[in-house]
Amino acid sequence: MTDHDHPSGRRAVCRGRRSAALIVAGVLLPLPALTGCSGDDREASGAASQDIAPAPRSELKSGGTLRWAIDAMPGTLNAFQADADATTARIAGAVLPSMFTVDAAGTPQRNADYLDAAEISARDPKQVVTYKINPKARWSDGTPITAADFIAQWNALRGKDNAYWTARNAGYDRIGKVEQGAGPREVKVTFARRYADWRSLFTPLYPKSVMGDANAFNDAAREQLKVGAGPFLVRKRDTEEGRVVLVRNPKWWGEPAKLRTIVLQSLPGDKRAAALADGSIDVAAVDQIAAKRVASALRPAASGSPRKPGSGNAGPQDDGARAHGRSGARSDAKTAKTAKTARTAAAENAVLRDYTIRKALEPAYTQLALNGSSGPLADDRVRRAVARALDRQALADVVLKPLDLPSKPLGSHLLMAGQYGYEDRSDALGGQDTGAAKALLADAGWKGDGTDRQQAGEKRGASAPRAGSDADGYGYDDGDEPSDDRYGDEPDGDRDGYDFPGEQGDGVYDGDADGRNPGRPIPGHAGAPVRGGHEAGGARPAAAEAPLSFIGAVGSEVQQAALLRQSASFYKEAAASEKEDADGDTRSSAYARYKRYKKRAAQTLTAAELIENGQAPQLPGSGGNPGARHIGAVRSYDAVRAAGLAGGKTARVAAVKKDGKPLTLRFVLPDGAGSEQLRAVGRRIATMLGKIGVTTSLQRVSDASYFQDHIASGDYDLALYSWPGSAYPATDARPIYAKPQPAPDGSLTVEQNYTRVGTDHIDQLFDQAASELDEGAAHTLMEQADARIWAAAGSIPLYQRPQLVATKKSLANVGAFGFATPRFQDIGYKKPGLPQS
Repeated sequence: MTDHDHPSGRRAVCRGRRSAALIVAGVLLPLPALTGCSGDDREASGAASQDIAPAPRSELKSGGTLRWAIDAMPGTLNAFQADADATTARIAGAVLPSMFTVDAAGTPQRNADYLDAAEISARDPKQVVTYKINPKARWSDGTPITAADFIAQWNALRGKDNAYWTARNAGYDRIGKVEQGAGPREVKVTFARRYADWRSLFTPLYPKSVMGDANAFNDAAREQLKVGAGPFLVRKRDTEEGRVVLVRNPKWWGEPAKLRTIVLQSLPGDKRAAALADGSIDVAAVDQIAAKRVASALRPAASGSPRKPGSGNAGPQDDGARAHGRSGARSDAKTAKTAKTARTAAAENAVLRDYTIRKALEPAYTQLALNGSSGPLADDRVRRAVARALDRQALADVVLKPLDLPSKPLGSHLLMAGQYGYEDRSDALGGQDTGAAKALLADAGWKGDGTDRQQAGEKRGASAPRAGSDADGYGYDDGDEPSDDRYGDEPDGDRDGYDFPGEQGDGVYDGDADGRNPGRPIPGHAGAPVRGGHEAGGARPAAAEAPLSFIGAVGSEVQQAALLRQSASFYKEAAASEKEDADGDTRSSAYARYKRYKKRAAQTLTAAELIENGQAPQLPGSGGNPGARHIGAVRSYDAVRAAGLAGGKTARVAAVKKDGKPLTLRFVLPDGAGSEQLRAVGRRIATMLGKIGVTTSLQRVSDASYFQDHIASGDYDLALYSWPGSAYPATDARPIYAKPQPAPDGSLTVEQNYTRVGTDHIDQLFDQAASELDEGAAHTLMEQADARIWAAAGSIPLYQRPQLVATKKSLANVGAFGFATPRFQDIGYKKPGLPQS
């Protein structure tokens, strides 16, 4: 994945590539045992490293089918091709040999099913590794696994034969020769250049029939794997049904698989909650909304007897008989609809009670990426200022605390918390410090005018909580945020989820979800009449010449809009609480308050957008006064009340400028339904940057275009995306942080370094670590590299991602695996009579 294509036109130049970027879904990749991390880090992450309901094989019954949700059908079954994905890796793990697996602490372990021994047998003058193959190991066609398979794989992946369309050859290109040892079951690998991560090689191992033939490698292995050597085999790859069927391998020599069949079913994330509710899937990675749905089904039903039709206060009644009849009919219809909804919910809850949510810290982290290729962020002082404006602890708390997962910010680019060798090296950059951030900006020439503004009577430094916030002002945002939603009156039985498209503070502009330039007016919306605080037909108000955050507006109108959004946030929070209290009873006073608060949230949000887009009747440019830019504040009652309820006031920080131009950064975020939480984190980051005078333009783009059209192409200033952790960081992380290099055609080869920030020194440290066979010395080199990556401030790790997996309670040894390689043969259903968890 680079900016420079391979001359053949068939594959990208990704030499050394092992990992793949994570945008919304996770991709896991498998450091030798290094010095241990601190006790506090191990203790904090130990309980969160894995959650799979472990059980001994003796407690599992033999047989059964497991239906396992996957994001999409695999583009290929060849793990060494460019379009291999997480499903490819999962299938390979079940049906092909792995010389080394990874345990829950992210440490490689020899796989005794395939190897009796594997060790460095010589260091000088060349590094030699000797493998002794388990004599029982054989392919499903009866052919023994021998040195010939290792030799064929090396020849295919070493990068010398362009007939093989390989996506990576890291490690294989360091090998000088592979040969048979004392017999066909012994393999000697001699390295031309020393390689510390030798344990990463020959996993998965494909048969010589695939690796020895370029056509089989390029084409045949994409669609099917006729021969395997794992506890399972691929029986069927059904593209029409969107599933891959794995069955027990009758030639498997190890402990037999407990399950008879594993069906990997293509199931998009937004359909998984429904699949769980109807019981059509057994294991599925889920988002927090689906996880909450499962958890709510496990809670006892609310106490109290159900209302009888017609009982209770049905609402105000007209005096006339005709009006009374209409009211009664409406009441009966609502009662019937409510009863039907209740029956559906009860049926779904009965099914969902058979599931539980397994949760752990995923071996992957979300980062704030700062594009250092051009613009203000090309200056490392500006990048460091942005980084030091961030309260990473608050951001981690937002995502992880509600899940009862350790919420300590990640302190390393190269190792995950709890992994051997993990150390927090963020001190190379420095922690959150608004004063230091402002000083860095000033040193780079970006200075404010010294007129930081506050509301009348406000206390400097105090900030009002935001929507869904806790006492420290950074509470959890549900994230159920439709891409273009309004919050006016809706029919009863409307959807549960609602959130605010903006929810931003000073200096933040939330661009539209269509991916267009957020500074442009939206065609077709100009002149739409607005009545009663709502846009006609639900349309957004037309944009004025430019949003306030772009025309340098100061003081009153920006503060007014911010307070209105804050007010809307409080109404939204109150509405959510009342709806939960109503518990589906649409005739209760709690439900009436929910509807009232929801309507007020819509009205105040609309008012804020009118101000921000220059269309409020009191503002210049929206009617009779197109000339002046700024007016006095027109504060609504709701805004004042919300500010009072907050217990604090917000300060307006003057935008920093250089040569008369404000520092504005374009923050690109994905717009899909599964990215609500990422957008919530992005809004909080934008608010933090506003406190140092940095204006942030939030631009939402489609998931489909987010990575390729923006991240990979460098079309962003700030972005949020994730990288997987690795047991082999010297190999896997190097292309992520390698200094971009000019290509012969004049383009820039960035490998996977999409921030375009790197140094020669960082590259040298990675190269030294990859060649260092002393594990302690290699660890020290990786620490040094990590410190310099922090100091460069192109990538700011925020937190490890949560891993949430819904599983049937009757299943064992499956769920949130964390770093660990699944043992597919040990997954199964518990015997009847045994407790389920």
